Amino acid sequence: MTTGTPGPGNIGRIEPRRIDDELRQSYLAYAMSVIVSRALPDVRDGLKPVQRRILYAMEELAMRPGTAYKKSARLVGEVLGKYHPHGDSSVYEAQVRMSQDFTLRYPMVDGQGNFGSIDNDPPAAMRYTEARLAAIATEMLVDLDRNTVDFAANFDESLQEPTVLPAKLPFLLANGASGIAVGMATNIPPHNLRELCDAIDHLVDNPDATLKDMMRFIKGPDFPTGGLIMAGEGSNRIREAYGTDEDERPTGRILMRGRAEIEPFGKNEDRYQIIITEIPYQLNKATMVEKIAQLARDKKIEGITDVRDESDRQGLRVVVELRAHTDPVYVLSNLYEQTPLQMAYNMNMLALVDGQPQVLTVRDILHHYIQFRIEVTTRRAQYDLDKAQERDHILEGLLKAIDNLDAVIALIRASDDAEAARNGLMTEFDLTQVQAQAILDMQLRRLTALDNQRLLDEHAELVITIAELEALLADPLKVRAVVKEDNAALRKKYGDKRRTEIVEEEARRLTRDELIAHADMVVTLSMNGYAKRTSLDTYKLQHRGGKGVLGMRTTKDDDVIQHTLVADTKDTILLFTDLGRVYSFKCYHINEDTSRTTRGTPIRVLIPTLPENEKITSIVALSDLRQGGFLVLATERGEIKRVPLERFAAIRSNGIIAMNLDNDDRLISARAAKDGDEIIVVTRNGMSVCFPVEQLRVRSRTAGGVRAIRLKVGDYAISMDVVDSEGSLLAVSVNGFGKLTRMDKFRRQARGGSGVIAFRVDEKTGPLAATLVVEGSEELVIATAKAQVHRTRLSEVGVQGRYARGVWVMHPAGGDYITSVAILTPSVGDTPEAATPPKSASAGKPGGKAGKAAKAGKAEAPDEETSESGQGQLVMDIEEAAVGAEDLGAEDDELPEDVEEEPED
Repeated sequence: MTTGTPGPGNIGRIEPRRIDDELRQSYLAYAMSVIVSRALPDVRDGLKPVQRRILYAMEELAMRPGTAYKKSARLVGEVLGKYHPHGDSSVYEAQVRMSQDFTLRYPMVDGQGNFGSIDNDPPAAMRYTEARLAAIATEMLVDLDRNTVDFAANFDESLQEPTVLPAKLPFLLANGASGIAVGMATNIPPHNLRELCDAIDHLVDNPDATLKDMMRFIKGPDFPTGGLIMAGEGSNRIREAYGTDEDERPTGRILMRGRAEIEPFGKNEDRYQIIITEIPYQLNKATMVEKIAQLARDKKIEGITDVRDESDRQGLRVVVELRAHTDPVYVLSNLYEQTPLQMAYNMNMLALVDGQPQVLTVRDILHHYIQFRIEVTTRRAQYDLDKAQERDHILEGLLKAIDNLDAVIALIRASDDAEAARNGLMTEFDLTQVQAQAILDMQLRRLTALDNQRLLDEHAELVITIAELEALLADPLKVRAVVKEDNAALRKKYGDKRRTEIVEEEARRLTRDELIAHADMVVTLSMNGYAKRTSLDTYKLQHRGGKGVLGMRTTKDDDVIQHTLVADTKDTILLFTDLGRVYSFKCYHINEDTSRTTRGTPIRVLIPTLPENEKITSIVALSDLRQGGFLVLATERGEIKRVPLERFAAIRSNGIIAMNLDNDDRLISARAAKDGDEIIVVTRNGMSVCFPVEQLRVRSRTAGGVRAIRLKVGDYAISMDVVDSEGSLLAVSVNGFGKLTRMDKFRRQARGGSGVIAFRVDEKTGPLAATLVVEGSEELVIATAKAQVHRTRLSEVGVQGRYARGVWVMHPAGGDYITSVAILTPSVGDTPEAATPPKSASAGKPGGKAGKAAKAGKAEAPDEETSESGQGQLVMDIEEAAVGAEDLGAEDDELPEDVEEEPED
């Protein structure tokens, strides 16, 4: 039995009911309340009611980006008192989650204070923390005041709140969702916004696109904590988890792994440590560390001596130290198998569609989102049209009033009251009630001060606006185009790189090669064929003009460092020989030398098939040989060509042909380039030519080249590089002189001419050793024939004109000379989408023409002003200073240069 519905006529009335019927009805009512009002997100804006109310309350409290933070307690009270009739803990917990960058891929709340940690530490009480909207959260609220969504009464019908937010951001897939309702649950993973925007564009243009089509753009989940997804061959595991077009049940499992790298440590090379830098999504780091320690104590994983959590503000870092002679690959494989470092994410893509829970595919969610954005765009346009028409209607009345201003004023003054004046205006001047009221609402001084021309201009603009909005509303294709424009703006502003790497293989025991740590390395190659890999940190930063530190101990007097390159350990190293062949290996295949003074590994250990008569003349480091673009190759005789980079993706162990050469020519340089780039070629005697890469037809890998520059007798090309229009040309001579010259000082020419002067070569400078195109903010690594390595900032090298000879950048010792230079850029070690790889350059013929020139005349030792560090800076003689000052202010056309000639293949 149960009491009846409370009311004046039902007081004291008892209605008998079967208990099973009452329980069924009450439970279903409770279940639907939880499903609709608390646990499941709306497919349109991707938000649960509490999240939506928090964002709306923050907007109402003006807690926008750039404003002062407000106490979380203030926000929680606002939400509870106006919109959310539940406990304060539920609201604050939701706010905390929306501010955690390890929980949401794109946090909605910009928090200040302790909002918890990845170790599951509790947040501070709401009276201590502060918050405001994150910048990307404003995209959820944009156009809310333009009638884009419906509003409904709050719980006590005293206020209105939005039933859904306009949501320019596809929140449901971008940030995912998790929630437990009654009898059902949802678990949607976060995704990359850039990939989502690309998929939305495709679905807008192709409404019949399938889930398989969407998977071309959406590679898989992108978790805020990074890590790896073991996707199987061809990403089959991800496709299975997302469901299929035939069986739309996206309730599969995705296998996640933390990112771990193996590093040697200690004095002995037989000890290793495993560095964990990224963990699976929603994993408690402290729990993982405790689990590893427990397994080590219980001897379930042998060889672990210590587990330390070294995480700080810079990022996550868990160190697992191993006992000597312990196989780190074996230990790591066991960590994946026995700890949460490898775990499954169980997907269940459940959301509310028209208030009803439905299991959806990615395509379904995007389809509903696009339909919602079309509705928002249409309502926004209709709102703008209504406002424009209302304003234009009033303007028409004001224009009539101005044309009859005296009569209007007289009529108003003669009227007994406002009603009589309004009726008189409507009758006398054929005005509507709205127009007449607008005139009456204006003060007399404002009415008389109205500018007729300004009103006419505004009227004309409104007529155009109204026509555009009417055309938009009449054409569904135009509405879809506006949706795409909004989507493109969102992608440009907030799109970022994927954090979670998708590995297209099954989960298995990993090989040691796959676990090599990313690190910046200085790779050197000597003329006698010794390759060496040393950590960049080994070389301390010095001031320009320093002596350098020993980079390799050469046991033979005739051996010199020929090439220097800064690369990541996982980069592919391409080695080009003087005979036009190319070989390759991974950077980590070179044994790392902890000492600067060791000779390194013989190149023929790395490339056993390298013939004795071939010499390495150029090396290039690339992170991805299939990233698109080209390789541009140049020869000593000034020949050049470009080849698609992908042609070098599969290089046999015995090498392949990179360029077909004449018998008396040799390959000197290879660079990665793309369409739109420009190329500069520089000779030993300081001449240069700069031209667009499009002047080079794309040729096959085995083809020869065309003429890049016409050479004088005795001169030969020493370097070729890709131009940065906002960068500078770094030129370094064999005797240690160097300078930077802005690239805009080199006018673009047709290839094949004699070129213009790039560096003034004289007896003091010696011939050029190398040139490179740089930005100017990088660091410079210089190597000499006697294995001295010098590292300095490019900002300490002066910017001068083309005809100057520069300043001292390094002082080679007596009988020594510079053989190569390399540039360390800020992006080294990253994996950019299409970045230029770390660059190096060397003298045209180390130990040959350039080397003999340097040995023949010892560089004159300059006077120095010694600094506290002992490095000092050159005080140039009066003549040199005058030349430099004149050059800085001179225009290029005032300097002597050779006449260009017509290009010739």
